Amino acid sequence: MEIGSVHDHIDPNNPVCDHAVLLVPRKDLFLNEALGALAARALTYLQAGVPVHFRGPAGTGKTTLALQLAAELGRPAILMTGDGWMTAGDLVGKETGVSHRQVVDNFVHNVRKTSTESAAIWSEDRLTAAIENGFTLVYDEFTRSPPRANNPLLMALEERMVILPQRSRAKIYVKAHPEFRVIFTSNPEDYAGVSAPQDALLDRMITFDLDRHTRETEIGIVANRSGLDPEQCAVIVDIVRKVREEAGAAPGSLRAGIMIAKVVRQLGIAASHQEPQFVQLCIDVLHARRPGERDNDRQERDKGLAQLTRQVQRLTSPRPRASVA
Repeated sequence: MEIGSVHDHIDPNNPVCDHAVLLVPRKDLFLNEALGALAARALTYLQAGVPVHFRGPAGTGKTTLALQLAAELGRPAILMTGDGWMTAGDLVGKETGVSHRQVVDNFVHNVRKTSTESAAIWSEDRLTAAIENGFTLVYDEFTRSPPRANNPLLMALEERMVILPQRSRAKIYVKAHPEFRVIFTSNPEDYAGVSAPQDALLDRMITFDLDRHTRETEIGIVANRSGLDPEQCAVIVDIVRKVREEAGAAPGSLRAGIMIAKVVRQLGIAASHQEPQFVQLCIDVLHARRPGERDNDRQERDKGLAQLTRQVQRLTSPRPRASVA
């Protein structure tokens, strides 16, 4: 499985509605035995009507897997991403204005009767549209939204319905279509901008933790996504993994490895200590991802850059390498 673009899944020839798109399964995903088994279980749970949740660090392929499963369900999908400004109205809908209607009665020529009617204009939003039409809702990074914004999901997942404000429209109790499904993704709670999800909401879904992949899996994903040969991808993956390990944090994810591999392929250079462009490329990609590199202290940043340069030079120097599985 690799990090891909949402557009890789969207079928441009089959528009559905303002909110929904028709997704097509990708045939070029890297799925080894473990990832394939996890995806198969998740798809089974979704087909049974149980929401699933993929949780893990950035760059582990959560969104790609969520979109792939949504595509395999075969129903139109609604995509949304959590953010700190979201409210419950962004899920169920809200008033977007007021319409006025004026009636003038001139039946009696010298008598003028005028009546004015006002009505709220209601715009339904993504959760309501998905529930009513039986679409698949893919809620990416849902823990970036304030917990109160996600309150409508509690009833939607448990009772399979939503209750709209009384002034919204004639039908305020919206029962879920039998094909309504939800897929969530989230980062760990220690990530900046992430809120702790309600226990009651987590209790209504099955959570899969996508941790860091094995070396062999990362090599396969980077090679599949970049088109670079596995031997060179092994060099890149080893550098990213070692820098990540020595930093004691996550300065390099799969995305970092894929970036480096794509540029290496584009430039036609070797992933080697003998290639100055490659060494500099690794430094450029990994430098801003190291913990503390966003600090405003120039001296500290320079110190971190020098340390990273030494790391990359050491890691790209000749040494016995494990073979690519």
